[in-house]
Amino acid sequence: MASDNQQGVLFHLLNFRMALLTALTPVFAAVLCVVLALLYKGSRRKEAKAVTVESVPTSKSRPWVDEDLQDDTDIRPTDDDDGDWVESGEEEELCHVPYLGSRYPVETMVQRSQDFYNLMNQRRSVRFISPEPVPREVINNIIHTAGTAPSGAHTEPWTFVVVSDPEVKHQVRLVVEEEEEANYRHRMGDKWVSDLQKFRTSWVKEYLDVAPYLVLVFKQTYGVVAGGKKTHYYNEISVSISCGLLLAALQNAGLVTVTSTPLNCGPKLRLLLRRPANEKLLMLLPVGYPASDATVPDLTRKPLHDIVVHV
Repeated sequence: MASDNQQGVLFHLLNFRMALLTALTPVFAAVLCVVLALLYKGSRRKEAKAVTVESVPTSKSRPWVDEDLQDDTDIRPTDDDDGDWVESGEEEELCHVPYLGSRYPVETMVQRSQDFYNLMNQRRSVRFISPEPVPREVINNIIHTAGTAPSGAHTEPWTFVVVSDPEVKHQVRLVVEEEEEANYRHRMGDKWVSDLQKFRTSWVKEYLDVAPYLVLVFKQTYGVVAGGKKTHYYNEISVSISCGLLLAALQNAGLVTVTSTPLNCGPKLRLLLRRPANEKLLMLLPVGYPASDATVPDLTRKPLHDIVVHV
């Protein structure tokens, strides 16, 4: 049994601990509040970050996105590159020459513009193409026309691969149909597939075998020159403009096509056609005369007042 002195010491020690605890309770409470506040802010940051990440489209959330169609036209060489980039311009100054354009009377301008509209308004996407041969000179002239498109810093970042060999065309079809079936079944989603039903499209691309020519348009993401790589500014925009001229030239020559951007086919088709790594597939066009029994959806285009704004 403890002595009276020991009991007294224990009693005073207990009182001291209680007093100390009472004095420190506000401190503990303040520290606890700070810790809880920090934990709450941390959790809110994680939630906000998660929402931000989820709101950005990724290849996982949107598996139909084609890596070849991502626009990297503004990318410039950085210090982390291999050091093999060279200056884009070989000359500091270019010789400028007089522009010799044509100028027409107003009445002629109006008539020419109306005639050209009438011609282009007949343009349709045609999936039924005749196997009848088309002169190669016509195709070359059409591609030559497409090559007149403007381009960033006049880099002309396009390559047109014209396929006429039946076996290569069939290999192209096999690649496209394999990927397109996956697109229709899994990648594009129910809404996209549903929106295409009225056009009666599917992953079966018979016209890739039938058309006398397949024109595959590649954008050059950078140029390859002696001594290294050359920046191609706005390469996708430039090649897209070129494709517009290509479609107009086809219509002007009495030929038809259907614009095709076969998702996820680029790498395999580059390998098949032995194209370099700096070239990315932008568009695939079967080209020829329309089949005698060709049909197209009965569509109408927006009227002028719906597409133009004069300020």
